Amino acid sequence: MANSKSALKRAQIAERNRLRNKNYKSAVRTLMKKYFAAVEEYTANPTSESKQEVLAHMSATYSKIDKAVKRGVFHPNNGARKKSRLAKRLKQVAEAV
Repeated sequence: MANSKSALKRAQIAERNRLRNKNYKSAVRTLMKKYFAAVEEYTANPTSESKQEVLAHMSATYSKIDKAVKRGVFHPNNGARKKSRLAKRLKQVAEAV
């Protein structure tokens, strides 16, 4: 337990930040899974509607990653790596289709 008022406040701030970081990381993982599922669906059945769905998922995931980087949840290189993996997967599928 914290022994001083400032240490108690720091513990509260750390907990708040931990929960915020957890929320962002979880959201990014969820969006990436949805994106990869949409890409698999597009691979199985390449239609313009499924491609639009893939692009919509990609846009939402990029946005969430950028917000997480801006707020310091992810290191900028980590965010860039995640976005690169998303684009790489779509490029592989586009070349195959």
